[in-house]
Amino acid sequence: MQDRLSETDLDRFANEYYLSDEIDDTDIEELAQTYSIPPILAATEAAPRLLEMGYGTGLIARELLAAGRSIEIVEGSGQLVAEAQRRHAQDPVEFHHSMFEAFQPTEPYDAVLALHVLEHVDDPVGLARRIIEWLRPGGVIVAVTPNANSIHRQLGVAMGVQERLDDLSARDHLVGHRRVYELHELCGDLSAAGFEIIDTFGYFVKPLSNGQMIDWSPAVLAGLNAISGQVPAELCANIGVIARRH
Repeated sequence: MQDRLSETDLDRFANEYYLSDEIDDTDIEELAQTYSIPPILAATEAAPRLLEMGYGTGLIARELLAAGRSIEIVEGSGQLVAEAQRRHAQDPVEFHHSMFEAFQPTEPYDAVLALHVLEHVDDPVGLARRIIEWLRPGGVIVAVTPNANSIHRQLGVAMGVQERLDDLSARDHLVGHRRVYELHELCGDLSAAGFEIIDTFGYFVKPLSNGQMIDWSPAVLAGLNAISGQVPAELCANIGVIARRH
């Protein structure tokens, strides 16, 4: 059984990945994340109180601020909180330094963004049950995770590079992944927590691993993201679920 994540673990992930200048696939990941912004903005259009769980590289926060949103961010890594506060000293952002499992808002939110969160935590259903209590009735969650059924994982199994679709790679371990999801599993965890599923989406048609695409042209990578809407979400590299608290 895996040990419970600590703030020390989160600081280590921050230093080894999110704050590191030595990671060579950040551009690939951030390009893909920009394609998640339109469904996120649409799902949270009527959400004056908006919470983002985790700061990461800060791309989502920057995009939300650029769209005119005021946001709150809860982050367990003290190092990421300090870096985020430095970057956003003049922006309408409120930071909460807390592990997700211990966080308790003073007022309910209209929307919570759990973007690449549930694959990291010890008890995703338990955390989703906490999140539903952070929301007002009718409030929404947008949850995004890596997709176990992504084309690049299917190819990995077919080639014998990995045994199962949900095997975790060295990169998964580097960023602290504890699992990957199929879309029905992500919907199932949110439903088990009491959410009503509203919609699903996917982004980034990923034929190979990031490491195998490092030298690919930006135009090709942009194209693989741009065609996401023409491909079933179940085959994309990242899957998203929009769900509502009753």
